[in-house]
Amino acid sequence: MFSIIQAAGWPIWPLLGCSVVALAVIIERLLSLRIHLVAPVGLLNEAIQASQQSLPTQDVVMKFSAHSVLGGVLASGWQTLQAEPRISDDDLRASMEAAGRQAAHTLDKHLGALATIASAAPLLGLLGTVVGMIEIFGAQSAQGAAANPVQLAHGISIALYNTAFGLIVAIPALMFWRYLRARVDAYVLGLELDADRFLRHLLILRSKLR
Repeated sequence: MFSIIQAAGWPIWPLLGCSVVALAVIIERLLSLRIHLVAPVGLLNEAIQASQQSLPTQDVVMKFSAHSVLGGVLASGWQTLQAEPRISDDDLRASMEAAGRQAAHTLDKHLGALATIASAAPLLGLLGTVVGMIEIFGAQSAQGAAANPVQLAHGISIALYNTAFGLIVAIPALMFWRYLRARVDAYVLGLELDADRFLRHLLILRSKLR
């Protein structure tokens, strides 16, 4: 393997860097997007029960905020209502929406980098192939003699290593990006529905506090 990397030349090193970054992003996102860290089952009902008659204590709010992404969105509603008990419906909704956008941004973390690697890796591989072909034909013409077909074929195969490696990096990166993108979209939709239900609960709670 190391001999292939050496034969492919310097253009393969950016591809190796891309492969390491892509692998790190995929592992980090798979670990971070587990359901118990984003939207645990039953958390919304627990939050509604915790504030059935009054706002929960600060300890409970902080516990929910650190619990998961959904917990942070729900806790933001409590914090807004604690800070402004007479807040209007529109302002409370805007506050929850802002928290939801921040949560969506957290879920999207690093996915842009993975998409960029999936798009750029084939181009980097093609660049390496072109550079290799230029070097091969330049060396052949510098010799001033007829090109050795065996040597030329070997040189071309080495140059094509870059294209092959670029595809090896790009295809898994693209597949995982699409999978993670769909997973994030599903989570965001679930967060929006849960936040809307919790907002209606907060509006009822606010009327009790007045």
